[in-house]
Amino acid sequence: MGIVNVTPDSFSDGGRFDRPEAAIRHGLDLVEQGAEILDIGGESTRPGAVAVPEAEELARVLPVITALAARVSVPLSIDTRNPAVARAALAAGASIVNDVAAHVRTADDPLWQAVAGSGAGYVAMHARGTPQTMQQSPAYADITGAVRDFFTERLERLNAAGVSADQVVFDPGIGFGKTLEHNLELLAALETFARLGRPLLAGVSRKSFIEKLLGARVNERLPASLACATLAVGAGAHILRVHDVAETVQAVRMAEAILAKRHVA
Repeated sequence: MGIVNVTPDSFSDGGRFDRPEAAIRHGLDLVEQGAEILDIGGESTRPGAVAVPEAEELARVLPVITALAARVSVPLSIDTRNPAVARAALAAGASIVNDVAAHVRTADDPLWQAVAGSGAGYVAMHARGTPQTMQQSPAYADITGAVRDFFTERLERLNAAGVSADQVVFDPGIGFGKTLEHNLELLAALETFARLGRPLLAGVSRKSFIEKLLGARVNERLPASLACATLAVGAGAHILRVHDVAETVQAVRMAEAILAKRHVA
């Protein structure tokens, strides 16, 4: 899943693709590099990010989704917390909603209703609070158990809202309301989540916990991101949400080739 941030303030590439034409070109480039899904977002959800007005988010993402839907054959995902943006994006050609606010939804939530009515894919990500509050002393008695229970409970609520289990992908939400130790524990527990019966998405690319552990700045985090990606594949992750598509594709294909031999043996 290649990341297309149509934002001025995303933590890694904010401002690089905030004009529609630049974002469209970037999306096309990512597909050429091997992206099998494009995740398009018009609002940064990094820690401390400020919410974007609905009209502005729509103006950022709709031209990009409309153009890419006409030019690529891979599925398009809309990365949004806003029900109106999700509905408009699905109408414009997106077929997946990537929801970092899955933890606040109820059965009658209009975003879930849009997913149910369209049959779109839905990424349920574990988080706490909002981008403004999520890193304020996050604490869990058992982070792996908390995320596992969240997935089970969300799936039940989604089914009650009319969203089939077949539409749902789980994302443990690395970096969203977690400390460094929480993130490392979740990455070590990916196999647990992969056994829950739904596809698993891992979004680790260039995230700040890498700097906390290794001191690497944003533009220095590719090696650690690739290490996480290959380990995630080995643990059963189905989707990797990444900035560096070409490099990740190469690393993952090599890991898959080795894993295939191990399984045969």
